[in-house]
Amino acid sequence: METNSSKGMGTRCVQAGYTPTNGGPRQMPIVYSTTFKYDTSEDMGKLFDLEAEGYFYSRLQNPTNDYVAAKIAALEGGTAAMLTSSGQAANFFALFNICEAGDHIVASSSIYGGTYNLIHVTMAKMGIESTFVSPTATEEELAAAFRPNTKAMFGESIANPALTVLDVEKFARVAHAHGVPLIVDNTFPTPINLRPIEWGADIVTHSTTKYMDGHASAVGGAIVDSGKFDWMAHADKFPGLTTPDESYHGIVYAEKFGQAGAFITKATSQLMRDFGSIQQPMTAYLLNLGLESLHVRMPRHVANGQAVAEFLEAHPKVERVQYPGLPSNPYYELAQRLMGNGGCGVVSCELKGGREAASKFMRSLKLASIETHVADSRTCCLNPASSTHRQMSDAELEAAGVPAGMIRISCGLEDAEDIIADLEQALEA
Repeated sequence: METNSSKGMGTRCVQAGYTPTNGGPRQMPIVYSTTFKYDTSEDMGKLFDLEAEGYFYSRLQNPTNDYVAAKIAALEGGTAAMLTSSGQAANFFALFNICEAGDHIVASSSIYGGTYNLIHVTMAKMGIESTFVSPTATEEELAAAFRPNTKAMFGESIANPALTVLDVEKFARVAHAHGVPLIVDNTFPTPINLRPIEWGADIVTHSTTKYMDGHASAVGGAIVDSGKFDWMAHADKFPGLTTPDESYHGIVYAEKFGQAGAFITKATSQLMRDFGSIQQPMTAYLLNLGLESLHVRMPRHVANGQAVAEFLEAHPKVERVQYPGLPSNPYYELAQRLMGNGGCGVVSCELKGGREAASKFMRSLKLASIETHVADSRTCCLNPASSTHRQMSDAELEAAGVPAGMIRISCGLEDAEDIIADLEQALEA
């Protein structure tokens, strides 16, 4: 599978991952088959022994998925990738691939609530502990969170919905000083605006449901391995990769597949085999259609986000605006360094008047729709206090950094003037 990793980002979006054969289909084929036929048992046995490349059951791998995974690996500058059924599955697989009962994770406290719950509650039930650190912590403060049994560091490049920006370079330095990989969820900037591997990240994850798909058509996730983390240099920390896997013929992944392929091969052979969180081939096909225009769409999302943020910051009924593209934002300089082309089209703001003002604002929207979704072609808004966080009191919301008057606006691909006009009339209401 051709990665076109030396080509420009637009060319990778369109061309990478799938190369038609002579007389073959120009469009990437959808391989909708659960199983694959072989002439002999010996031929199939080579697949089960990981001695040959191929497919035997779509719970583990599927050709359509692999074409799209190869494209995402090319976009992020990685050596291998895999698709999962959701972004949550991607983050779980990325962490659980190197963590087991008795281990520990250091994670940024400014991450998506579902991922926080995954790490803090669900993985804790599996015996994996965690410590959460501020994204603005000093290197010394980050280092203090590590333990001898820490196996991974995790953060979001631009956090959902707080829109804090992760200093990938700093987090990578600290992670590597403690002999563990840095895993970065890069959903919001996408590789068009930020490639965390270039700043030191080792593993990159995505909710492909968001900008990569771009049209709110299918839920999915992806994991990309940089191929740069030396598992054998830290063999005692990662026995799952550096010692024989008795559930797979005693194979040692780091020895057989090296730095470039060990992580994804283990995640496929073990975790996808046992959990089965595979992305459907039709979903992968739809995702690929989105990826082909990602380099065209992201600049428009950013331009609309910037225009909306500037409008809101100047409006008398808005208490504060959170958007890293504003010079007044505490993450502005970091965002400019990591993401010179801008980050994403999501803007958070807090309205004066709290819950009541937010409720009136949401009811008055006409062009923007009220959705729990974010990061697709249509502008949508969410008031967490009345939806995702409605079980919390105003005091609890304030403590969680999600005040009752907060509105999250995901700027779509419409004309900026029309988005702003809709927000303006809702504010006046």
